[in-house]
Amino acid sequence: MRTTAMVAIAPRTLTFEEFLNWDDGSGRSFELVQGVAMPLSEPTAKHEDVVDGLCRLLINHCRDLELPYVPRQSKQVRLNTPPDQNESSRKADIVVFSKEEWARMRQSSAAAAAYIPPPLVIEVVSTNWRDDYRIKLNEYETLGIPEYWIVDYAGLGGVQYIGSPKQPTVTINRLIDGEYQAERYQENEMILSPTFPQLQLTTGQIVAMTEG
Repeated sequence: MRTTAMVAIAPRTLTFEEFLNWDDGSGRSFELVQGVAMPLSEPTAKHEDVVDGLCRLLINHCRDLELPYVPRQSKQVRLNTPPDQNESSRKADIVVFSKEEWARMRQSSAAAAAYIPPPLVIEVVSTNWRDDYRIKLNEYETLGIPEYWIVDYAGLGGVQYIGSPKQPTVTINRLIDGEYQAERYQENEMILSPTFPQLQLTTGQIVAMTEG
C-alpha cells in the first residue's frame, strides 16, 4: 500500500458529487462511506491482471458485436442512501455502462461514475472476500443493478459460496423480482451472462489472465 507523509483530510462530510472532485493528494483510492472518504488497500498484481484482462475482453466483445455497452475499470458506483444518512459509494473493479449513459457523461464536465444503476458490475475477489459475497451483493441488489459478477480467480471465498474443495469460481448474480439469483461457474464451464449472451468465456480462461 502506498503511503504519504502528509494527507489532507476532508473538512466535512461530502456529497457524492463533491467526493468525485475531492483529492487528498496521496494518489490513493477511496470510497465514500456515509459522507466520509475512506482509503482502499492497493490491489495485488494478479488482481490487476484479472481486472485489466477482463475489461479489455469485454470492450473488444462490445466493439465486435456492436453492443450498446461501455465497460470501464475502477469507477465509483453511487449507492442507495436513506434520507437521514449521508451518501455512500463503492469503487467497483469493472462497471459496464449503457452506451446512452456514457454518451451523456461525455457531454458533461463531471467525473465519469455510475450515478444511476449500471447494467452490470464486476468485482474481483481479494482477501476481504466477505465484502464481495455479502456486503456488496446486498448493496448492488438494493440498488437494482441487473447483473453482478463475483470473480474469485484464486478460490478465496467461503465454502458456502464456492463449494468444497475450494477452487476458482465465477458467480453470476442475476436480479429477478428484486433479488439476486446466483449461478456458479468453475473450470471449463461456459459462463452464461444475461448481459452478454454471446460471450465465450470460462473461469479457467480468467485464471489464465494471472499467468502472463
